[in-house]
Amino acid sequence: MEIPFSVGISPTLKIRGLIASRDIKTGEILEKCPIILVELKGQEEFLKKTVLWRYYFEWTAKYHAIVLGYGSLYNHSYSPNVRYDMDYKNQVMVYRAIKDIKNGEEVTINYNWDPGLKDPIDEFLIDFDSHKPVKK
Repeated sequence: MEIPFSVGISPTLKIRGLIASRDIKTGEILEKCPIILVELKGQEEFLKKTVLWRYYFEWTAKYHAIVLGYGSLYNHSYSPNVRYDMDYKNQVMVYRAIKDIKNGEEVTINYNWDPGLKDPIDEFLIDFDSHKPVKK
């Protein structure tokens, strides 16, 4: 699978980000990232003491996931051009364009999972069975 972006500097955040290296069409899969599961019971407290706590995704009620590939490098936007979905069966995170992305444009996701959610990021959790937000 060709990766249609490269690591560069975000034009808005001025930090490392992913920049489209060609035009990307709506619906196109950008990548399928393998994951490493981290069991919450007995490991979460240690994970939160490392830099990795900034990069993990909530996977299930029992596990967090460290996403490999470029999956942990997507910057957040409340107007994202990519959505991520969990493929539980194959234990991969799938990133798909939800709008056309021009060559040179930053590739972003909404850390809230649902591209339409505008809630502050750390004020709710996602119920991964129903994929609906749940207030903390």
